Amino acid sequence: MKATEHHDQSRLDDVLTVDFGHFTTGTPLQRKEFIRNFGNSIKDFGFVILENHGVDDELVRASYNAVEKFFALPDSTKTKYDLPGAGGQRGYTRFGREHAKDQTKPDLKEFWHVGREIGIESELSRTYQRNIWPDADVPGFKPTLYSLYQKLDTVASDLLNALTEYLSLKPATLSKMAKNGNSILRLLHYPPVSQEQFKTGAIRAAAHEDINLITLLCGATDSGLEILTRSGQWLAIDSKPGQIVVDSGDMLSRVTNGVIPSTTHRVVNPANSLNTARYSMPFFVHPFPTCDLSVLPECTSPDNPAKFPPCLADEFLKQRLAEIGLTQQKY
Repeated sequence: MKATEHHDQSRLDDVLTVDFGHFTTGTPLQRKEFIRNFGNSIKDFGFVILENHGVDDELVRASYNAVEKFFALPDSTKTKYDLPGAGGQRGYTRFGREHAKDQTKPDLKEFWHVGREIGIESELSRTYQRNIWPDADVPGFKPTLYSLYQKLDTVASDLLNALTEYLSLKPATLSKMAKNGNSILRLLHYPPVSQEQFKTGAIRAAAHEDINLITLLCGATDSGLEILTRSGQWLAIDSKPGQIVVDSGDMLSRVTNGVIPSTTHRVVNPANSLNTARYSMPFFVHPFPTCDLSVLPECTSPDNPAKFPPCLADEFLKQRLAEIGLTQQKY
C-alpha cells in the first residue's frame, strides 16, 4: 500500500474512542460491544483511543515531569546512563542513534528505556537486562516511572484478552505470551529541530511499524504523531489528556497471520512557529523471550495459509534491533 502525502481529515471522526470500563466492569452486552469495537478498529483502522482505562492522570503528569527533568540534564550527565552493549534496551540512548528500518537518516530523538523488574530467583533474570535508575539526578524517577509501567502492563494484559476473544482464540492466548514479557516503557524526547536538521530531510521518527504485540501511548506533550490508515493516507493523531492510543505491532501481525496488520506511523517535524520540544511515553508490549511466534492455526484458512515461518520472540527482537541501529549484530 503506497501512502499519499496528504492528511485524511475526513476520517478523523471515524476513529473509535472506546470505554475500557465496559470490558473490565461492564454488563455482558457492554463487554461484547467493547470487544467488537476494539477489535474492528485495530484490524480495520490500525488503532483505537482508550478512555476510562484506570491509569491515573496524576501519575501520567508526574511521569512526564520526571521525564522532562531527566532530559534537561547536561549531556555529560545523561551519557552516564548509556550502557555499553545494552542495545538500547535499558537506560539512556543518545540523540540520533536509532533510525527506522530501511532508513539511513537517524531519527531526531533521544530516549530512556524502562524494562521489567525481575527477581534474581527468576530464570528471566539471566535474560533480561537490569534496569538502571537516575534517581541521584532526578529524585523519585524510579517509583514514578515503574508505577506507570505496572499500570500499563495490567491494561495491556486485559486488552490482549479482548483481542483473544475477538479472534475466537483459546482463552488468554495472547495475554499468556506477554506474561512476564520483555515489555518496554520508552521515554522519548524530541528536541526542537534545528535549521540544519530541517534541511537534511530527517524527521523526528520516520515511518515505521512497532516490533511488539501492541503499543499503548499515554498522550504526548505536543502534536506530531501521524498514523497511516489502511486506505494509505496519513492521519494526524492528537489524543486528549486521560486517553491512551493503542496500535498493533509486527509480532501481533505475525502470530495472527496478517489478520491484524501492524500499524505504520511516524512523528513529523513541527512547523517553525511551533518548534518546541516534544515528550512521549509509549509502552511496547512484548512477549517473553522464548515465546513461539508461529502463526496461530485459528488465523489460517485455505485462502489465507501461514505467511510466516516459525520464530521465537527473542530472535525476532534481536533481528529488528540490528535493523534499526541499536545493535551491531547482523542477520
